[in-house]
Amino acid sequence: MTHRAVCEWGKVAVGRPGGFTEAQARALMAAASTHPLGGADGGAILSDHRHHLRAKQMVGVLAAPGCSLEILPKVDPEAPDEDAPTVRRRLVSLIDLALGLDIGDGGAAAMAHGADSLLEVLIRLFAERLLAQTRRGLPRQYLACEDDLPALRGRLDVTRQFTVNAVRPDRLACRFDVLSHDIALMRIMAATVVSLGKRTRVPATRRLLDELRFVLADVTLLPPSALPWSAVRIDRTNHSWQSLFRLARLLMGREWQATGHDAAGHAGTSLLFPMERLFEDAVAALLRRSLANSDIEVVAQGGLRHCLGDWHEDGLCQGAVFQTRPDLLLRRRGKVIAVIDTKWKRLCADPLDRKHGVSQADVYQMMAYARLYECERLMLLYPAAPGAGSGEVRRFGVHGGREMIALGRVALTGTMSRAAGDLAVLVGGILAERRQDSRFAPPGSPMNALGRTCD
Repeated sequence: MTHRAVCEWGKVAVGRPGGFTEAQARALMAAASTHPLGGADGGAILSDHRHHLRAKQMVGVLAAPGCSLEILPKVDPEAPDEDAPTVRRRLVSLIDLALGLDIGDGGAAAMAHGADSLLEVLIRLFAERLLAQTRRGLPRQYLACEDDLPALRGRLDVTRQFTVNAVRPDRLACRFDVLSHDIALMRIMAATVVSLGKRTRVPATRRLLDELRFVLADVTLLPPSALPWSAVRIDRTNHSWQSLFRLARLLMGREWQATGHDAAGHAGTSLLFPMERLFEDAVAALLRRSLANSDIEVVAQGGLRHCLGDWHEDGLCQGAVFQTRPDLLLRRRGKVIAVIDTKWKRLCADPLDRKHGVSQADVYQMMAYARLYECERLMLLYPAAPGAGSGEVRRFGVHGGREMIALGRVALTGTMSRAAGDLAVLVGGILAERRQDSRFAPPGSPMNALGRTCD
């Protein structure tokens, strides 16, 4: 099994030492073309340049028969590559935030240390968490059962008794409830354990999964295509299993941002995420955390207002086509007070570059948001390059209006708690001038309540 790691926009050799063979490269391109995120001919994941493969803006693991390629996030394609375990730890933290897996910064660091791929990190995390959870006991539910018994149990099924059992007076048709752990949630856990046992390459992880197979031996084993995802209900009785259920769905599901599978199980598991969407979801989760004690609501992929509609000379236009979906809206009592658009790419901090590398299309988009959502405070938010801190880079005003478009960046190299605090300061900065209030004091002010919520 040949495994290689590369960063976004990086290259891995084909037909040379330290790379893939030509057959393996063709297999990886075939796997990319069949993946839901691959686009036409897999070009959204990989591009084939004959002597090398180039990764695109998808991160995770792409698997094919006999080989796999791990793609790690990288903000600046021209910067030197960082240490793989460090980058993998950050990626685990972003996935944790985006999908609500409740791993935490400490867990992400421990899991990523010494692992050879993102997939192995998540498999080990699932195995350790599930084993710890099963030691506290398995969730159980009352299941309805029917059986012919020599003594009455529960209620008598009169219809069956006087038809099927008419010639068997020694048998009673009984209907009764049994408290069992052979329920939908545990069937998903058991199937996930078996599936991951075939995919891990780490002996220690395989031993944990073997132990779990023994613990869940009494649970009905279903094929992945028959798993009862919709039958699972997370409530107060099984709330502690919520993060495990999400992790199982991530590892077994076929959703657009989750996994692509080989049905026969020979090619391993491809686990890929669009980096732009992962960054957006992580920022949304951090903002909700930092603004939890304020009256501001964070709405991701909301708004849904239309740009254009039928024109009337004597009346206002009502939009009906070209629907908009801003990345993040900040609302107070139903009114939009700020629009934030996330961009997973490098923001040029050169003071001599008046545009700071911002796309003209992105500027037009923000101006449209300002008009549609009647909002004067907007921000384009970028990840900070390694070594650069969080903060505002520049503010632009819109000609002839009062709208302000800020350029900001957030550092993801430290803990996510610190990143949440940085985002609170950024948001407080763009809203401070809109409403002179102690909640939106200038960045760094001790009166900034948004900053205090993250301390």
